[in-house]
Amino acid sequence: MTNIAGTTTAAAQPWTHEDVVAGEVRLHVVKAGAGKPVLLLHGFPEFWFSWRYQIADLAAANFHVVAPDMRGYNTSEKPHGVAAYDIRKLVADVVALIDHLGVEKVSVVAHDWGGIVAWYLAMWHPERVERLAILNAPHPAAYRRDLFTTDQWRRSWYVLFFQLPWLPEAMLRARDFAFIERTLSSDVSNLDAFANNETRQYKAAFKHPGALTSAINYYRGAGRSAARGAIDDVRPIACPTLVVWGERDRYLSPTLANGLEAHVSDLQVRRLPGAGHWVQLDEPGKVSAMLVEFLSRRPETTDTSPS
Repeated sequence: MTNIAGTTTAAAQPWTHEDVVAGEVRLHVVKAGAGKPVLLLHGFPEFWFSWRYQIADLAAANFHVVAPDMRGYNTSEKPHGVAAYDIRKLVADVVALIDHLGVEKVSVVAHDWGGIVAWYLAMWHPERVERLAILNAPHPAAYRRDLFTTDQWRRSWYVLFFQLPWLPEAMLRARDFAFIERTLSSDVSNLDAFANNETRQYKAAFKHPGALTSAINYYRGAGRSAARGAIDDVRPIACPTLVVWGERDRYLSPTLANGLEAHVSDLQVRRLPGAGHWVQLDEPGKVSAMLVEFLSRRPETTDTSPS
């Protein structure tokens, strides 16, 4: 068991680390707390540690928190080849992890690439998702709608760059992963987020053999899926959904959080003007409070009592 400092709650919760077999891959997961299950899905270039504030806060609020290193990341298994990172395989990993937990439904909190996987999970497997909270991750239809606007096209340059072979790996690996360190630290206005040189842990996660190529293969897999129309299977989402958007995001336009009502019937959007892409690190207290309130809310019921 490991207690991690730097939480936003007064009492630290014991965290456990374990490896689980989720379908065709082995995933490293961090677990904390007891109660209703909540999955936390990270993005790029991250791993479970990006949820360090929320793991503590949600566990303290009586949730059973499960934060995996997604396929290819950190110490999770790293299948070879771009095809292994097709969106359907990424979604299947999460379904298998839910099966491993022995429950029918979970609430899902997800950021960046984890959010993209979570959008598709809620669309393709609605019976497995109790509630959905998305942090700075575009709904696929909104991304397709806005991608070729001047603003979002300018922000998405790296997506095209990541389609190239070997060159993205060389750039990110250069000077001891200086690009990753600079990207994380410069895009977070919360000075406490990396005050203790936490970026070294992100870099260590990418030093595992195959981790860097696996992470970039998420983008390469998305490019191939888009080319054959596989990601166009967009379906309505009916579960209660919270979108939290840090509006200082350098990579994703705030307009991506507009117009989601056409795809999500039970939706609330909360915007944080002072937060950037890593909103859960920029505004950890606010984000945790929003999540606890949203995940704790009782379902609305129709009053059928006689008048």
